[in-house]
Amino acid sequence: MSDVEAKILQIIAAELKIPINQVTETIKLLDDGNTVPFIARYRKEVTGGLDEEQIFALQQQAGYQRNLYQRKEEVVRIISEQGKLTPELEKQIRECTKLQQVEDLYRPYKPKRNTRGSKARDAGLEPLAVILVAGELEPLAEADKFINEKVPNSEAALQGAMDIVAEDFSDAAENRIIARRRTWDKAVLVVKASNVKAQSVYEMYYDYSEPVAKMPSHRVLAINRGEKEEFLKVSLDFDPQYLLQELWRRNFNPQRQDAADYVRKAMEDGYQRLLSPAVERDIRRELTDMAHASAYKLFSTNLTSLLLQPPTRGKTVLGVDPAYRTGCKLAVVDPTGKLLEIDVIYPTPPRNQVEKSKERLRELIRQHKIDVIAIGNGTASRETTELIGELTQEIPGIAYTVVDESGASVYSADPLAKEEFPELDVSQRSAVSIARRLQDPLSELVKIPPQAIGVGQYQHDVDQKELARLLGEVVETSVNRVGADLNTASAPLLSYIAGIKPAVAKSIVQWRQDNGVFSDRSQLLQVSRLGEATFQQCAGFLRIRQGTNPLDNTTVHPESYAVAEKLLGLCGYTAEDLGRGGIPELGRKLPGSVKALAQKLGVGEPTLRDIIQSLEKPALDPRDKLPAPLFREGILTLDDLKEGMILKGTVRNVTDFGAFVDIGLKEAGLVHVSELADKFVKHPLDVVKVGENISVRVIGVDKRRQRIALSCKALN
Repeated sequence: MSDVEAKILQIIAAELKIPINQVTETIKLLDDGNTVPFIARYRKEVTGGLDEEQIFALQQQAGYQRNLYQRKEEVVRIISEQGKLTPELEKQIRECTKLQQVEDLYRPYKPKRNTRGSKARDAGLEPLAVILVAGELEPLAEADKFINEKVPNSEAALQGAMDIVAEDFSDAAENRIIARRRTWDKAVLVVKASNVKAQSVYEMYYDYSEPVAKMPSHRVLAINRGEKEEFLKVSLDFDPQYLLQELWRRNFNPQRQDAADYVRKAMEDGYQRLLSPAVERDIRRELTDMAHASAYKLFSTNLTSLLLQPPTRGKTVLGVDPAYRTGCKLAVVDPTGKLLEIDVIYPTPPRNQVEKSKERLRELIRQHKIDVIAIGNGTASRETTELIGELTQEIPGIAYTVVDESGASVYSADPLAKEEFPELDVSQRSAVSIARRLQDPLSELVKIPPQAIGVGQYQHDVDQKELARLLGEVVETSVNRVGADLNTASAPLLSYIAGIKPAVAKSIVQWRQDNGVFSDRSQLLQVSRLGEATFQQCAGFLRIRQGTNPLDNTTVHPESYAVAEKLLGLCGYTAEDLGRGGIPELGRKLPGSVKALAQKLGVGEPTLRDIIQSLEKPALDPRDKLPAPLFREGILTLDDLKEGMILKGTVRNVTDFGAFVDIGLKEAGLVHVSELADKFVKHPLDVVKVGENISVRVIGVDKRRQRIALSCKALN
């Protein structure tokens, strides 16, 4: 390992507060091409038990620090080629820990085009600028010495010298750092309406101000969007008086008063014309970066909760995609997700065929023995929910639930959906997706780009590439935490399994179609483009039910089969005993401590503990520990809501300012952060998460704007 790499690893360890040995070994595993889920689950002895989030953070930091090192080398080279690199400057650059610090130091040496300062330098006025700053000689007399074909008189010479002083002052790294810090602490963000005060969702910001240091992330994103859409004008209000006094003391000490007057004028010009606008841009960028980071975290947390919602197993589901003119599309799917029937009804305007629609629904329920109806929460959802609510009161044993259909239309128009259901139109595919989303949220949601799922806030205002990367990590972690059935998983689901690329996922599905079901994990090696390296990464996350080897239906990795079989033998069992749903009593029958057994079997303690847990409960699904979807049998409309009414609801989205709760209507109610608990709540995620069922009290109904205010106080 090079000294540079060793130093980078030390920086990462300090930044993430992870012991250096764990950082070193984990980065090595990543550099060798291992996937994060594989490392987190099957290399715990090496990583010291780091989880996926920590390993992803290590991976990201390693990339940042390596890029930072390359940028430092490039800046040192460029300044050196200019002949301006001093030992002190090189030391400063190499000690930088942030890219911004490197760029601040590089700025004075960055080639500039056609600035007032660069033109003055070309005219030979840099020595005069040095004389002005020193302040020992009479300025006008010295300026006369610099008159030439480019400098017509002493006044022009002095102005050019002042332009150089202004530019040098604004470019100095220390000045920029101090100016940013002082402005951040004291500046106020001022928001005004644009020239035309049009009605818009941004009206609350038409005359608004707030200290920069206290701006919450969601407000920053809202103001940014309003500014981009030209409804708002944004600026910083900051009195630079004390800042300029501090910068004067740090930078200048002219001996003569006349020289001091020129230099002060140059400094003030440099601040107003160059430094202040740059600092404002930096602060706006930092506010935005912080807001984006908060939004990414919110998206990630919400998406994890959404993906890991428990499946509704063993139910025949009727999916309903509501609409007005084109009718409500219906899709019946069996408990495995197989499409049984497609139809359409017209209970909503303009046709209003309510009774005819009810009769068709009754026929489908009888014919297919439907257990539950899943209704999309889009257009016409309220009217459709009322209809089905009435129907469920008439037919015992039938329940309904409203499903968040965000992204269903994206999936329906995707080539993947066209390939699966070429004979269906977009809205019909959407109805299938809604039904399947209730049956197995994870399997269905992986078919949709994560950023289109609709959890979080301002998803279209953040960096889309970074959002896709982070949410991709969330999906990958969630899929591998649950695992996949090798014989039923779709190609999109398989493509998120550790080590499997989309092309290989399609090859696995093609192998099933050509050869029938997999009976053994080792058959994966027969799949086109799936070699030993990919097999090692993915095998432990793929299950085979009723295969030739019962261990294939566990999370035990094939590399540990020999250890698992020896362990079973020591406890008086064989792998065939797993067929009865696992061996729950295995942990109680260990012949000795886990530590002693690990030494005897030649395996690490963390790995042995995981093997024991997997053999005890091979079919364990982490989603089963979470609350099931909330099914409804009654009818609820906006007119039914009264202040004080207590209802059960499901959290559909969490934002910085509160949680949106589905109470059975198209309109989700908002529980403001101040109403989430009887105590102070710093952030909604501290008390609620997507998919959670909670009790709420209605505290306000705005029928005109279709808004519902809810409270959780004294209820949960």
